[in-house]
Amino acid sequence: MASALAGSASAACRTAVRCPQVAAGPPRADVACPGALPSRRRALRYAIGFTALIGGWGAQAGLQPAKAATQSPMEKVLDNPNWPEEYPLKADDFARYDESPDANFYQQPRFVTHIDDGAIHALTQYYETVFPPSGQKDTALLDICSSWISHYPEGYKAGKISGLGMNAAELERNPALTDWTVRDLNKDPTLPYDDNTFDVVTNAVSVDYLTRPLEIFDEVHRVLKPGGLAVMSFSNRCFPTKAISIWTSSSDSEHIWIVGSYFHYSAGGKFEEPKCKDISPRQGFFGGGDPMYVVYSRKKV
Repeated sequence: MASALAGSASAACRTAVRCPQVAAGPPRADVACPGALPSRRRALRYAIGFTALIGGWGAQAGLQPAKAATQSPMEKVLDNPNWPEEYPLKADDFARYDESPDANFYQQPRFVTHIDDGAIHALTQYYETVFPPSGQKDTALLDICSSWISHYPEGYKAGKISGLGMNAAELERNPALTDWTVRDLNKDPTLPYDDNTFDVVTNAVSVDYLTRPLEIFDEVHRVLKPGGLAVMSFSNRCFPTKAISIWTSSSDSEHIWIVGSYFHYSAGGKFEEPKCKDISPRQGFFGGGDPMYVVYSRKKV
């Protein structure tokens, strides 16, 4: 019975929706995702700090700070993250409502975008500022959890742009890629590339589906060149039945802390301390549009 319910919920959630968040109230009953343990949520909020959470609540309510001279409250989350001595997330934080094989969920290609045009434009603009110059044959990029579009700058060229995702038809249609591989990172969290291969590794709006993030971030570190950049971007949309439980029961500011923790606790401390960039398009007085955040780090030289 439970598996049948999970299957029907999975089939009904083929379009990304706004993730339920504790800042806006308790997790929605219609989503029925397993929530993080209350003690773990309290620990997260203590670590992030009251100021950052206020920023998260304001964003949920459509109250956006001016982007001019002030730093976004979201960007302050990783300024003083108060990392615990030991990795605080446990196995149940990575449980999902739908634990059926991910290959089944992603079997049918989806040629859709999961964030709105404003968020896509913001991400592409951010990539323009951090990518190596286009056209360099010795430059290599990797897009993990890739699909039919990577949101890279139009016409961007490099000697190697690899994509790793769940659906061959989607990857084959991606015009940015020079090569691609189908792999379920939750089943096999290894990257089929040599050490020190890539200048940049990206992951757009998919970090919330990773059930073995530390192992995957270890691999990201391995395949990056010394000084290479890892960019994890996300919004507040997800497939709720496939997102990990800690994500669906956390606020945007907590998401930033969670992704930052993946960098901090992986690769034996050989990532630089992670930072956050709030690239959300400027909102009107009544809000609207998808927020967009980037958590990034570099492989230590």
